Amino acid sequence: MERSSFATLFPKYREAYLKECWPLVEKALGDSNIKASLDLIEGSISVCTTKKTYDPYAIIRARDLIKLLARSVPFEQAVRILQDDMACDIIKIGTLVRNRERFVKRRQRLIGPKGSTLKALELLTNCYVMVQGNTVSALGPYNGLKEVRKVVMDTMKNIHPIYNIKTLMIKRELSKDPDLRVQSWERFLPKFRHKNVAKRKEPKKKSVKKEYTPFPPPQPESKVDKELATGEFFLRESVKKRKKMEEIKVKQAEALTKKQEERNKAFIPPKEKPLLKKTTKAPTEGKLDIEAIKEKVKKAKMKKLGAPPVNPAPPSSTTNKKKKN
Repeated sequence: MERSSFATLFPKYREAYLKECWPLVEKALGDSNIKASLDLIEGSISVCTTKKTYDPYAIIRARDLIKLLARSVPFEQAVRILQDDMACDIIKIGTLVRNRERFVKRRQRLIGPKGSTLKALELLTNCYVMVQGNTVSALGPYNGLKEVRKVVMDTMKNIHPIYNIKTLMIKRELSKDPDLRVQSWERFLPKFRHKNVAKRKEPKKKSVKKEYTPFPPPQPESKVDKELATGEFFLRESVKKRKKMEEIKVKQAEALTKKQEERNKAFIPPKEKPLLKKTTKAPTEGKLDIEAIKEKVKKAKMKKLGAPPVNPAPPSSTTNKKKKN
C-alpha cells in the first residue's frame, strides 16, 4: 500500500569494503524482500520496501543494518540485526567531553590495553561493541545493550569502566542461584565512592566574615566637614598657609632629631663587662717568716744541682757513740 525507505551516508574510507560485501548485503535483505541500493557518487546507502514485503518491521531492521555498516561494523556482525532477538544501539559520545585530548583518553580507557576492557564488556553483556570515531555501536540483546550504554556513559563522565565490569561479574554469578533471583542484590553489589584525595590547602590568613547588616557603612567625613568642625574653614588663606608651614616645620624638626639620634648610636660605646677581682686568701699567721722561705728555696736549688751543702751540719752526739761502739 505504502512504500517506506531509509537512507544513510557513509565515509569515504568505507567505500572499498561496502563495494566488496554489497552482494552479500543484497542477498541478506532479499530474503525479507527489501531492496537496497549503493550510491558511490553521493556516498549513501538506501533501503526501501517492495510489493512483496510481508514483514512490516523488516524495513526498520534494514535501516539498522545500513547504519551499522556505515559505522565500520563488519558485515558478519551487522547481519545479525535481522534476527528477531537482536537489537542495536549507536551511542554518540563526541559531544559528551569538550576537551579533545580528554575525550581521546577516555575513549581509549573504554577500549583498554589491547582491547581487553572492551572484550570483557562483550563477554559479560553478550553484545558486540565497536568504538569508531565519535560513536560507539553496540549489537546484541536488549538487556546487554542497556548495560553497554551505562558503561559507555559513565566512562565519558570520568568513571572507570572497571567498576561497572565488577558489578556485572557479580550480577552474573548471582543470577545462577535460583534462590537469589527473587531477592534484592543491593547487599552483594560493591559501592564505589569517589574519594577526593587532593584536599585544598587552608590559607594562612583566614578572613573572618563580618555579620551582614542591611544598612550601608557611615559616610566618611570630607575635608570641608573636618575644617568646619575644627573652625579652620573660617580662617583667612594667609593664616591657613602660616599654620600649614608651622606644622611642616614641626614635623621636619622631629624627623631631624630622630635621624640625629640614629647617627649618634654608632658612636656610643658598648657596655663592658666588669672584671672579676682575684681574691687572695688571708694568711693564717699574722706575719710571714721570709728567712725560712729563703732557706727552703736555697736548699731546693742545691738538691736540683747536686752540689754539696755549703754549711754542713755538725755531727750529733748519737752518731759519735755509734762509731765508738
